[in-house]
Amino acid sequence: MNHPAPVDAGQISGISVRRLIDLRANTTPDAAFLTDPVTGSTTSYRELRDRCCAVAARIALHGVKPGEAVAYALTNGPASAISVLGIMYGGYLATAVNLVAGNDTISYVLSHSSARLVLAQQHTRDLIAKALETRDDPPRTILVDDEFFKICHNAADLVPLSHDDDGLLMYTSGTTGRPKGVVLRQSSVLAGGLNAVLAHQLTPSDRALCVLPLYHINGLCVTVMGPLVSGGGVVVPPKFSVSSFWSTIRDYACTWFSVVPTQISYLLHDVETATSNPADIPGLRFGRSASAPLSPDVHEAFETKFGLPIIETMGLTETAAQILSNPLPPGDRKIGSPGLAIGNEVIIADDSQHEVPAGVEGEVLVRGPNVMRVYLNNPEATAASLTDDGWLRTGDLGRMDEDGYVFITGRLKELIIKGGENIAPREVDEALYAHPDVIEAAAFACTCERYGQRIEAGVALDAGSSVNEQDLINLCTSKIGSFKTPDRIHFMTELPKGPSGKIQRIKLQELFDQ
Repeated sequence: MNHPAPVDAGQISGISVRRLIDLRANTTPDAAFLTDPVTGSTTSYRELRDRCCAVAARIALHGVKPGEAVAYALTNGPASAISVLGIMYGGYLATAVNLVAGNDTISYVLSHSSARLVLAQQHTRDLIAKALETRDDPPRTILVDDEFFKICHNAADLVPLSHDDDGLLMYTSGTTGRPKGVVLRQSSVLAGGLNAVLAHQLTPSDRALCVLPLYHINGLCVTVMGPLVSGGGVVVPPKFSVSSFWSTIRDYACTWFSVVPTQISYLLHDVETATSNPADIPGLRFGRSASAPLSPDVHEAFETKFGLPIIETMGLTETAAQILSNPLPPGDRKIGSPGLAIGNEVIIADDSQHEVPAGVEGEVLVRGPNVMRVYLNNPEATAASLTDDGWLRTGDLGRMDEDGYVFITGRLKELIIKGGENIAPREVDEALYAHPDVIEAAAFACTCERYGQRIEAGVALDAGSSVNEQDLINLCTSKIGSFKTPDRIHFMTELPKGPSGKIQRIKLQELFDQ
């Protein structure tokens, strides 16, 4: 079978999601795009286009106008991926609903976005109804089932669609206040996928494993849009499962996967997969880590145990996922760094947004076709985040070395200020992760009469571990000194996380800063 070459940057900048799906359906109609590991069924590019047309027609029947928001409250699977792509295919604004955000946040997202419809499944419909029960004018909820894709449609009836039209609305998880609605153009969504293609040298023969939710930017723009841009395929199980992770990769010939550091820790510590050897899986090239910093100790332990390279990357909702990536082997990967700028520009800047020399800490700024257009209905936040010359202020602190590799040192809003000294929580995290029994770790600030703030940390341990608080305090003292060592360490079964799997320090602070 002849496959198309990956679309290059010039082509991506001038096409919409609809145009790319049509291109794939016309050039390789029978190539498998989506695979369901539960049933073993596949969806070809021709079937993808036809079902996206059906989704667009179904939405139009409810009187929704192009450009208006259509929300999706869906767990993972091929039908969910088709639904999200179908919303954008029809020229509507695909609006992600974080299913674990809680009723108040879900209600806020549906209200703030002015969503006309919500696409839901049988098991998520009650969740949406609960979140909307106090609304006087709730959006209509449509069930995504087998009948959902069975509708007469005519692609010629679709309204014209530009690459500059808005395609995706995804809300940041945030740590304080209401989440902000990130508006991404159709071209920006594809640029996010292209960045993954460029960084990981994806080709039409590659097949991804998607275990991150499609209401998260990593799951959608990296492991769905990346294969769409490259002309490859993606396997979409309902959720991440440690016990079936490697067997799914083996059974469905996946060549790469994208996960978050917490999932890497669980794969590393799981007893049932202790004898797994992914290095022996034919065609498996690499794993990809994003959404939160990956501890160097965990990184090295995983590669030592499984013999598979993990490519650390960095991305944001505001940048359609990927902005930095380490190169694939045999390229120079720098452990502890999310890598080099890929498909966009990245600089380290001072308080005036002027670039600083190599090795100097500052704020990470990003500029490129993948950067968001605005925060929805929030001109103040937009103005604070986007500079006049197009740079996005990420809020991340970092430094760039002489080779262009970025090292993230913390978040502007997460710095612990103890006795007037700035302490990056990540430095404390990495000292804790140096213990082999630590699965999750996060340092945070608590109020202190003597220093203004003191350091505490939440930790989750491997099952059966006998490590105690003093053991970890001694470890930290030996690695980072007593001043940066936590005063208290709180042992928890699992640390609180956002939808991307990123640990929420503010939640720990709320629990323990009494």
